[in-house]
Amino acid sequence: MAETAETPSTRPSPAASTAAAAGEVPVPTYDLERELQAGGADCVAGVDEVGRGAWAGPVVVCAAIADGTGPPEGLTDSKRLTPQRRTGMAEALRGWVRDHAVGSAWPGEIDELGMTRALRLAATRALESLALRPDAVILDGKHDFLGAPWSVRTRIQADLSCVAVASASVLAKVHRDSYMAGLHPAFPDYGFDTCVGYPSPAHRAALAEHGPTPHHRMTWSYLDALPKWRHLRKPRPDPGGQIPLL
Repeated sequence: MAETAETPSTRPSPAASTAAAAGEVPVPTYDLERELQAGGADCVAGVDEVGRGAWAGPVVVCAAIADGTGPPEGLTDSKRLTPQRRTGMAEALRGWVRDHAVGSAWPGEIDELGMTRALRLAATRALESLALRPDAVILDGKHDFLGAPWSVRTRIQADLSCVAVASASVLAKVHRDSYMAGLHPAFPDYGFDTCVGYPSPAHRAALAEHGPTPHHRMTWSYLDALPKWRHLRKPRPDPGGQIPLL
């Protein structure tokens, strides 16, 4: 597994740090992909997740392999794009990336496994769905939740500095947001089309009145604040082997 200390392999790229200090939006590059390719990794995938902190819905991981040419203009971390711009970027990326795939871990799996193992499951599903098997994987952040048999390089703010990870960030976010919006007609009070499963006033009010839906995570502490429903909370899985992700 990759180191989790603040080493050259995990700290933000110099370009990203410089841009952030200047108040600019960093432009993702191929610097890390090329470094890994120079070390023998011909095929490099970028991996990013979305939905880790939500109360409802899956955690979604996208694995993306860039094609080596200039990416669509304006590509950056999905959180820095408006919903409309993000949707347009995802459409452009689908036709541009060399390969990509999405994997999900569902609320019941998150409750059973814990978040670290659920992330590993979703990432494995994404990577194994690629037509091309990566020789190396770049994970956003400093924790390697994936591990063997994958060769992993972690990088803080890789979604800002690395083309493949920025692409995965956008594709994962748009995929999950679309899925959550699709739940809205069946559960209109929860505002899944706007909050996408994260806390919001409408979401909190609906939980207090109607309780959790089949799409909610039942081991999470939000249930402790719901007197009518706290008895439904399930015990968290054994934390052994889990790593801090926040």
